[in-house]
Amino acid sequence: MKYQPVFLFFWFLLLCSGVSAQQTERQYLSGTGLNNTVTWRFRCSEGRNSGKWSKIEVPSQWELQGFGEYTYGRWYKKKGVKNPSMEEGVYRRTFTVPAGWKGKNIRLWFDGVMTDTEVLVNGFSAGETHRGGFYRFSYDVTSMVKYGASNKIEVRVRKHSDNKSVNAAERKADWWLFGGIYRPVWLEAKPEMRIEHIAVDARADGDMRLHATLKGLRGKEKLVAALRLAGEVDETPQSRTWEIGHDSVFTHFWNDIEPWTPEAPRLYDLAVSLLNGEGEQVHQTTVRIGFRTVDFRPRDGIYLNGTKLVMKGINRHSFHPDGGRTTDKEISIQDALLIKEMNMNAVRSHYPPDEHFLDACDSLGLLYVDELAGWQNAYDTATGGKLVKEMIERDVNHPCIVLWSNGNEGGWNTATDKLFHLYDPQHRHVIHPWADFDELDTHHYPAFLTGVGRFTNGYKVFMPTEFMHGQYDQGHGAGLEDFWARYTAHPLFAGGFMWAYSDEAVRRADRNGMLDSEGYNAPDGIVGPYREKEGSFYSVREIWSPIKVEPLMVTSSFKGRFLVTNRYLFTNLKQCSMRYRILSCPSPLMGGAGVCVVDSGAVELPPLEPGETGYACMAAWADRGKPKTFFKGDVLELEAVAPDGKSVCTRTYPIRGAKNYFDAQLASLRVTGEGGNVEETDSLVILHSAMVDISFRRSDATVCSVLRKRDHHIIPLKDGPLPVGMQMKLVSLTARTERNGDAVLCARYRGGADSIVWRLRPDGLLKMDAVLLNRASGGGGFDDAFTDEAVLNLGFTFSYPEEECTGMRWMGRGPYRVWKNRIPGTNYGIWQKDFNNTITGESTDRLVYPEFKGYHANLYWAVILGEKSAFTVYSATDGVFFRVFTPEEPHGRQDGIHTMPDFPSGDLSFLLDIPAIRSFKPVSQHGPQSQPGIIRIKKGDEGLRLGLLFDFR
Repeated sequence: MKYQPVFLFFWFLLLCSGVSAQQTERQYLSGTGLNNTVTWRFRCSEGRNSGKWSKIEVPSQWELQGFGEYTYGRWYKKKGVKNPSMEEGVYRRTFTVPAGWKGKNIRLWFDGVMTDTEVLVNGFSAGETHRGGFYRFSYDVTSMVKYGASNKIEVRVRKHSDNKSVNAAERKADWWLFGGIYRPVWLEAKPEMRIEHIAVDARADGDMRLHATLKGLRGKEKLVAALRLAGEVDETPQSRTWEIGHDSVFTHFWNDIEPWTPEAPRLYDLAVSLLNGEGEQVHQTTVRIGFRTVDFRPRDGIYLNGTKLVMKGINRHSFHPDGGRTTDKEISIQDALLIKEMNMNAVRSHYPPDEHFLDACDSLGLLYVDELAGWQNAYDTATGGKLVKEMIERDVNHPCIVLWSNGNEGGWNTATDKLFHLYDPQHRHVIHPWADFDELDTHHYPAFLTGVGRFTNGYKVFMPTEFMHGQYDQGHGAGLEDFWARYTAHPLFAGGFMWAYSDEAVRRADRNGMLDSEGYNAPDGIVGPYREKEGSFYSVREIWSPIKVEPLMVTSSFKGRFLVTNRYLFTNLKQCSMRYRILSCPSPLMGGAGVCVVDSGAVELPPLEPGETGYACMAAWADRGKPKTFFKGDVLELEAVAPDGKSVCTRTYPIRGAKNYFDAQLASLRVTGEGGNVEETDSLVILHSAMVDISFRRSDATVCSVLRKRDHHIIPLKDGPLPVGMQMKLVSLTARTERNGDAVLCARYRGGADSIVWRLRPDGLLKMDAVLLNRASGGGGFDDAFTDEAVLNLGFTFSYPEEECTGMRWMGRGPYRVWKNRIPGTNYGIWQKDFNNTITGESTDRLVYPEFKGYHANLYWAVILGEKSAFTVYSATDGVFFRVFTPEEPHGRQDGIHTMPDFPSGDLSFLLDIPAIRSFKPVSQHGPQSQPGIIRIKKGDEGLRLGLLFDFR
């Protein structure tokens, strides 16, 4: 191979002129995706609409078009099921090949067919049957087609392969099994003298090796490469020319290259032209590349451009409920943007995805682990070898791909490991997901303390390729903060990949369009089938934010400064920005309609390199000292913004705690109304006011009834306060009317509660002040065992019928419910949501989020909305969790086992502690924030107070 310098300007004119140039031409025989299809004739062998010729849209999965039968890949676990659905489908259509294509090389391409594919063109076999449902393949049909005339194509598809290893790898799996031509089909024409394939190794420093497969050469040809920034068609490219000898590898060093990273995904268009002996351009092809250097360093890490990677990843299926595995470019871009919105930087899947998803990862900046299918069983060597080649030939030039994966969870054939480097000139590292293989430990679903000689206790690079399993409402953000803090503190950590991105619920054409996630098998997503965001979406977004605000509590000593850490991999914080807002959140006592902004401005970020921590300062404080408006607000909101101007995270911090807020709101009221009084009967103590009457049972001091006098309506909040997570026994009950007109009831207890004082004001507001956990013996009588040994919930509960509630408006953290180990991602503010009975991850139609029922953190006040029985409750205690009804368990859960921890009795609860939710492993194998509370009381402890105020007026 000889180097021949050529004037840049000359080649620029040549490349732009198109003299004798022949581009690769493509003609689609199908549509391009889910919302762009072409009708073919079709006949299905079994199941619905079988045994007759009909019509079908291509690309598609035939089950969703009304043919055959649906099967989930774990069919072999069902009693009495010996085989999955095994239909065969025959596709036919006619097409015309342009007359101008005569003399060219014509190939027929299939982007993906499930599963065995036999092709006939004009009655002639196009070649051997292709086996494997996730791969691009082609046939040379140059000699079979008629030019300028009508041609016939017949595609015979077997859903169940004739090859046992293909069925074991692809069709005994934890995913839906579909059939059909589900990705596009096209004809491709190239000149006889042509560039057949290009594989590029483009390094971060500009060094490039171009591996070219060339056909039809006659001698004295040249190869020209022109490079320009992607999409910059008016830019003068850099150029390089080689004489073609016996080599197929062409090298060059490009100047002034901007390397590709997930934080700055700079792409280039590389136009490669083949010139004949006369210097005429006979063929040109363009590939989009990124310059970056990927290397795996044992006992060190995975490096990109010399920077150690920490991959914040998710496992994603190529899936849409309306198309099965038939998707489109728009869906891929939507998914990539949603993944980026969660501050993730990496994706893995169990098979090669649609190429337009890899394009989205290239352009938007997501690292990718590209996997040969093999869920828990491997292809045989002959079949696997062909499929490795097909996968890498299609995907080799995508800069987003940093690792290859040979199967999943035992689904690898080690005989094919060496083929990855044979076809990939970049020699990217090959992993065996879930195994400790080749110096990279990818163990799945680790416990927090995994394990002996592994992960944080070992000496190999570790990267769980599946963790934080998200079945129903479990996993993902629940417990992530502990795992992530532990892992990122270790220098051998390379990242992790959550399971999974979306619920794989398909719209069943055989069930009137209902969604089906196959019971507990497929509701694992952090988003729903139509990409509805679960609560964990925002938890992960906060925990994985590249701009971290270190723990902050706003006190009277706050001076506008706080610590931030740069958790980017490549970006200096001087390229980012932050802004603040001071929010006022008036309560219903003040007639407040919503949040208003008291002040706003910029936050000055320090110029921190990745990994560094320093002080940020609110600009207003730096310019003029403490703003007068600051402490007039209730909430400080900080929003971090990436270099591209997109928000990466919003965090909020209370300026006033619940007690100070409550006292300020209450102090603004002028007490009106006639003084109250107390009425006592044999069974009841009744507190009277002009607005409401509250009846308590003498037997246990619980509320018996609440009467609103203006319409004589009973508000059905009653049967509380009952203890949760503790025992208490009523000792005495006294009542009185005070000079200020308050009607007062004082209940004293033994056990977890010392006393509860009820105070009904003349204006009808009812205060409750409880003192808890202030006596080591609990007052005696319980053998000191008056609380649960492992505290999951602690506080008080009441009953209130669900049918009376239409929604809730509240101030606190929202809008999503929380678990003890999934509070990040919720923010302080005023929120509102209508009543729903959403079961996370399970629905026959679109999911409604946020879920209404469950625990809500840091209550300030809440209005329980209803047509007749609305009321408001206020908290005078910081950190109160408001439990609102009991979420329904999924109907399809495994063996009837609960997916959520048990909720307290009753309907509405006010709690100082709540339980964590599991993530695949038991809670005991999670981190410290997931563990139950433990109560220790010592002599002299003041105990805890739980103060509430009810407005039933």
